[in-house]
Amino acid sequence: MSIAKIKLINITGNVPDLDNVLTRFADITDFHPVLASEIVEKVQGSTSFVAENPSAKLLEDLRDMESKYELFLPNVELHDQNYSFKEMYARLSEFKTRLGNEQARIKKIEDHIQKYSDALIQVQNIQSLDIPLEDLFACEFIKLRFGRLPNDSVEKLKFFRSKPFVFKSFNHDQNNSWCMYYTTNEFKREVDNVFSSLFFERIYIPDFVHGIPKEAIKALQFEIEQDHQMIHHYKEDMDEIVKGCQEELTTIKGELLFLNRIYESKKYVVGIGDKFTITGFIEESRVDQIQVLFEEFEGLEISIEDAESDHRIKPPTKLNNDWFSKPFGMFVNMYGVPSYKDIDPTPFVAITYSLLFGIMFGDVGQGLVLALIGGLLWHFKKMKLGAVGLRIGLSSAFFGLIYGSVFGNEEILEELYHHLGIHFLPLHVMDSEFTMTLLIAAIGIGSLLILVSMIFNMVVSFKKKDLAELLFSPNGVSGFLLYGFILLGVVLQMGLGIQNVFNPITIALFIAIPLILIFLKEPLHRLMHKKKMFESGFGGFFVEGFFELFEIVLSYITNTVSFLRVGGFILSHAGMMLVVNTLMENSGQVGSIIILIFGNIFVMVLEGLIVGIQVLRLEFYEMFSRYYEGNGTPFKAINE
Repeated sequence: MSIAKIKLINITGNVPDLDNVLTRFADITDFHPVLASEIVEKVQGSTSFVAENPSAKLLEDLRDMESKYELFLPNVELHDQNYSFKEMYARLSEFKTRLGNEQARIKKIEDHIQKYSDALIQVQNIQSLDIPLEDLFACEFIKLRFGRLPNDSVEKLKFFRSKPFVFKSFNHDQNNSWCMYYTTNEFKREVDNVFSSLFFERIYIPDFVHGIPKEAIKALQFEIEQDHQMIHHYKEDMDEIVKGCQEELTTIKGELLFLNRIYESKKYVVGIGDKFTITGFIEESRVDQIQVLFEEFEGLEISIEDAESDHRIKPPTKLNNDWFSKPFGMFVNMYGVPSYKDIDPTPFVAITYSLLFGIMFGDVGQGLVLALIGGLLWHFKKMKLGAVGLRIGLSSAFFGLIYGSVFGNEEILEELYHHLGIHFLPLHVMDSEFTMTLLIAAIGIGSLLILVSMIFNMVVSFKKKDLAELLFSPNGVSGFLLYGFILLGVVLQMGLGIQNVFNPITIALFIAIPLILIFLKEPLHRLMHKKKMFESGFGGFFVEGFFELFEIVLSYITNTVSFLRVGGFILSHAGMMLVVNTLMENSGQVGSIIILIFGNIFVMVLEGLIVGIQVLRLEFYEMFSRYYEGNGTPFKAINE
């Protein structure tokens, strides 16, 4: 339906011109190149130009520098800057060393600040002490311990009054008491064990702290302030280095980006003797641009062939869908990309998914809310699921008009339709007299979609020239006649009262013969290719074929009945909103508003998600499985 016509392009030239050609080649838009490895292994004597990319490592180092030192270098390719890889490596190393040295000096001072800040916190908690710290630590016969003790443990110290220690509390907060204790060398182990059992946490005062705590605090604060000033000076020096190297690093990055693109492009180049070849695919409408791009190169040949002319290369598939269908391509890609000779199911999926979702989730208010949310997600976040939500939301609102449901209220539109003289609307889906009609309609919609899927399969089989699949497949002509006749007969005989539709002649023509052809599909396929019909004997084939035929007939029934879920979810949605409305009627004015809001949110999230999944299941299992394989290769341009 929407698969773009493409051409196979072969660009052949002399090896000395390769770098210049690659400069232009990498600028081609919407060109799907073929990896050299796919051709080299199939063509004897050919070689690949793939080699180690020296620019990749330099680019990685440069980007690390950008991140680490907050450099802002534009991603603009430059060429002919007369830089060699050796020169670029040397300059990058020089700049990295200079910036690294400045950063190391800053890091050293930051560590110094951290050490002094930690000490400041400890000393501030004992600032009420009036004795120089160095005098306390110089005591020879007693041992001091500074730290903090839980407040509840302070109370417990009275149980250890007989122990030889002195306890002093300087400060306390909600949880802890900042304190010290001292004892003699003889009893220090015993006293330490006592305080340890009371969860005493020791704090070490660094050796560089001198004087009484108040003086030490001032000295530490002054030292920290001096360090901050030094860091400020070092950062100014670092900024000067960055400004000085910014221009040159921008030039180096531009050159590396250009060289990296050239080296990466070489994985698409095949060498044969002194010639090289680049093979790829491009849209038929853009072929002329390729020829114009390389017209100045003498000795360069460009051959243009049909996409399938080279059987060694599988043509990629490029989908061109309209604005409505394009977002639904995400569902198709989940199943697989169509091959070049297949049909693109995206428009069919877009129509059927929107239709089925709207039928199963019909509500004007909820549909418009879903469309609004989807539109906002698409506009601001470019989410494909948001674009899908916009479309299915509008479909839901449309069918909500048919059901007469606005946030579950079926009275608003009913009065409007009555006023306008539209007496056949709304459809009351919860009416017991309408239930059977609803389920039959669901089966009818499913049967029609299955028949359309069979037609798609016949079209694909015709394009592939697969006559056996076209004529004898359960989803080909035989299956179409069998399934279509039975459906038509049921409608004529049970719906319109026409008798004798299923007579010996029609049964033979439209049931018996198609069943026999479906049964004999594989033998007939082998016969068309001039092979023996029953390779393993008729007996083995008959047993296997009989059960396969039984499974095929059973699948017709189960696939058709599967669409009953369409009617089931219509009733489910209406039933859930009926519960919400009933709860509203039994609540007060404020309560009814709350139930209205959260009830609709609950139904939209829960049932909307379930319906979306169920519709996708119908697409994949009841329709895709009949005509779509999804074994294609996606078209991927070199500049993507």
